[in-house]
Amino acid sequence: MISNKKNFTNYYFDSFISAANKINKKKLGLFVEDLLTVKKNHGRVFFLGVGGSAGNCSHAVNDFRKLCNIESYSPVDNVSELTARINDEGWENSFKDWLIASNLNKKDALFILSVGGGNKKKNISTNLIKAIDLGIKKKSRILGIVGKEDGYLAKKGDNVIAVPLISKKLLTPLSESFQSVIWHYLVSHPKLQVNSTKW
Repeated sequence: MISNKKNFTNYYFDSFISAANKINKKKLGLFVEDLLTVKKNHGRVFFLGVGGSAGNCSHAVNDFRKLCNIESYSPVDNVSELTARINDEGWENSFKDWLIASNLNKKDALFILSVGGGNKKKNISTNLIKAIDLGIKKKSRILGIVGKEDGYLAKKGDNVIAVPLISKKLLTPLSESFQSVIWHYLVSHPKLQVNSTKW
């Protein structure tokens, strides 16, 4: 906690600058190649996230489809199906069962946006954990942007960028903001973007 509230503005924005300078640029390049492979193989990208990350998933689906012509979907975009699955099969199975109905296969990629990335021991983001396990079983590529390097996603994913932890107090805002920064980088990359933006 910042003792002097007058310094919070500088502290907040300096943290974002620091995180941007420390982001793993090599992994960003690998993301581009992973997504090119999925597109070349006529695979699909399934965006998964909960909370604020779920909102980011919807936006990312739009951008990947519209700007890159990459077939993309997210279970959070159909509230009727998602809540029916939660009601009938439970929260922990909601994403996994949706992916099974979507015929997830080795040509596809899971692109998970998460602050913590799931934790089995603490029973956190169990629906993401089960989706990751299914992705491994189906030999799908597992990509992610996460805030914690010790979560399930960071341990099990094929290519996962951990947003540099500049401040525990800012873990969530940094993680969820950089999800947007990074996917916008990807859809703007000359190797991926095929359609121009309006403005």
